[in-house]
Amino acid sequence: MRKIILAVAALLVLGGNVPAQAATLELPKPAGRNQVGVTELHLVQHGRADPWFPNETRQVMASVWYPALPLGRKAPYVAPALAKHYETEPPIGVRTDWGSIRTHSYVNAPALPGRFPVVLYSPGVGNSRTMGTILAEELASRGYAVVTVDHTYETAIAFPGGEVKTDKAFALPGEDPAEIEKAKQRMMDARENDVRFVLDNLHNLTMLDLAKVGMFGHSGGGITAARVMQVDRRVDAGINMDGWFSFGYNRPEQGVDRPFMFMGAGSAPNLPPLYGKPRTHLSEPDWQKFWQASTGPLLDLNMPEGRHYTFTDAQWLLPRLGGDHSGFLGTVDPARAIDAQRVYVTAFFDRHLKGRQQPLPQHPDVRFIR
Repeated sequence: MRKIILAVAALLVLGGNVPAQAATLELPKPAGRNQVGVTELHLVQHGRADPWFPNETRQVMASVWYPALPLGRKAPYVAPALAKHYETEPPIGVRTDWGSIRTHSYVNAPALPGRFPVVLYSPGVGNSRTMGTILAEELASRGYAVVTVDHTYETAIAFPGGEVKTDKAFALPGEDPAEIEKAKQRMMDARENDVRFVLDNLHNLTMLDLAKVGMFGHSGGGITAARVMQVDRRVDAGINMDGWFSFGYNRPEQGVDRPFMFMGAGSAPNLPPLYGKPRTHLSEPDWQKFWQASTGPLLDLNMPEGRHYTFTDAQWLLPRLGGDHSGFLGTVDPARAIDAQRVYVTAFFDRHLKGRQQPLPQHPDVRFIR
C-alpha cells in the first residue's frame, strides 16, 4: 500500500518539525452578541455503501453550532477520543495537550428562541471539520446555525463510543496515475453526497430555518460548496476559500446561478505549483471558467499576504505553537486574517440569507478583484 500525499491533503504537512509545547491555546472569542451552543450529529446513510469500504454503510459526523443560552460546560476543541489519537498522530505536526483546549461554545445548550439561517461547512481534503471552528462560532454568535461536516476516512474522526476512524482513504494500492485520478474523483463525489445527506437530515432541529441555506468551505471544501450548489437548489449562496477545481473533475464550466464568493490567497513561489500563484478569477483558469459560466451575483476577494491555510484555524493556532515552518500561512497577521474572514463571510451571508444590503467594508489585508 502506498501513502498518497495529495496536494491538498492532511494538515500534518503544515507543521514540519514544530516542537512539542504545553497547551496554552485559546481560540479568539466570537464577536457577535449571542452565546453559542454546539451539538454533535452521528448520521448513518442506510442503503449507501461507503465509497472506500463498500462492505460498510456510509457514516458521517457533523457538529451544529447555534445561538444558545450559556448553560453547561464548554465544548472541547477536539473530542476526547480524538485527542487521545493525536498523542501519536498529532494534527499540524504539533504534539501538545489537544484535549485541554476548549471552544467558546456550550455542549448541548438550549437554543435561543427562533429559527436561524443555516450555513454548511466542508473542510479541505484530508482535514477535520475542527479546522473551521473559529468561523463556525463567529457565524453562530451572529445568528446563524452552522453545520460543520467531516468526510469519513479522509482524516481521523471520533465516532460515538470512542471509536476513531482514520485516514484510510489516502492509503491506496498502485502508482497508476489513472487510478489516482479515479480516487480523487471518488473523494469529491463522496463529499458532495455527504453534504446533501447531512442536509437531508436536519429537519428534526427545530431552530434551523432550512428555507435559508448557505455553504462555505476551504480548499476541497470550497469546491464541494460549488458542486453542491450545482445539483441542490436548497443551497442559496456559497463561498470557495482558496479551492481549485482541478482535483478530479468538478464542473467549473457549469458555474452557478446563485450568489457565490471566492476568497483566494496570495502567491507562494516556494511551494508546489498549485499553491504558487495568487488565486483569483483573473489568474486561475478554472476560477475564470466558473466565473464566466455563473449567472448569479459574484464576488472575488484576495488576501495577498495570506496562503492556502490562512483560511483555517491553523492561521490562529500555528503561530501560537512555534510558528509556521511550511509557508502555508504567509506573512499576514493572524488576528487580522481571522478578522477579515469574519467580516466578509458574515457580510456575504447577511446579504444573501438575511437580506441585509449594507455595503461591504474595506479591510487592509483584502483586495477586491474586479
